Amino acid sequence: MPSEHAEVQVRPGVEGDLDALTAIYNHYIRETAITFDTAVFSPEERRPWLLSHPEDGPHRLMVATDADSQRILGYATSSPYRPRPAYLTSVETSVYVAPDSLTGGAAGRRGIGTLLYGALFDALAGEDVHRAYAGIAQPNEASERLHARFGFRYVGTYHEVGRKFGRYWDVAWYEKRL
Repeated sequence: MPSEHAEVQVRPGVEGDLDALTAIYNHYIRETAITFDTAVFSPEERRPWLLSHPEDGPHRLMVATDADSQRILGYATSSPYRPRPAYLTSVETSVYVAPDSLTGGAAGRRGIGTLLYGALFDALAGEDVHRAYAGIAQPNEASERLHARFGFRYVGTYHEVGRKFGRYWDVAWYEKRL
């Protein structure tokens, strides 16, 4: 890892991370249109999601932690793109960074999303995965820059595909060849 990122470690997610991962995701449910979930989850409700991301295979969960405190700073996942068998070599990826990491808190400006995606794509390198897809609710310039940095290219927009907070949201779709 580059020296400017030495204070952050990235590792596969484990069951002990569930409370912190749920808290991060619930922030995005309550405060943003980044996810189209509209009701917060308990850790028990999120357990099947966590268990669907083992340490090997195409569906991964990578977690960034503060090296000193071990506090979770964010996570990245690769998940099934669609349930039908012909889609098995495609994944949908996402990154969620702890909210204080975005506003200059303890993890501020340490490139958490970049570290997470780097580790995720390194882990996927030996898997039978042909394409990665990412849906980005609009507007979200930071996420668009992150995905471009990793070679994703824009492929289209679903207009007004989701309704949250009393309004409709567009989702721009990006793909990356693996």
